[in-house]
Amino acid sequence: MSKKQDRMVYQRDDGQWVNKRNDKKKATSVHSTQKDAESAARENLKNQGGGELTTKGRDGKIRSKDTIKPGNDPNPPKDKEH
Repeated sequence: MSKKQDRMVYQRDDGQWVNKRNDKKKATSVHSTQKDAESAARENLKNQGGGELTTKGRDGKIRSKDTIKPGNDPNPPKDKEH
């Protein structure tokens, strides 16, 4: 089951790449490359407490799914190396 902040990146008919929340009708942002749209979607998810990023390829089929962790983690893991 998807959460409301989960996002999808896909290509529109005009060739532009869309970063869109799954519970919204309008795109959050539109980009000329898939990479730019994915980067924007990842940043949005980090700022909204994490979630699932689904990326569709040019053929409309799911290419990848990635779980994004929250960016504002109040208890980040401790660096044991330094």
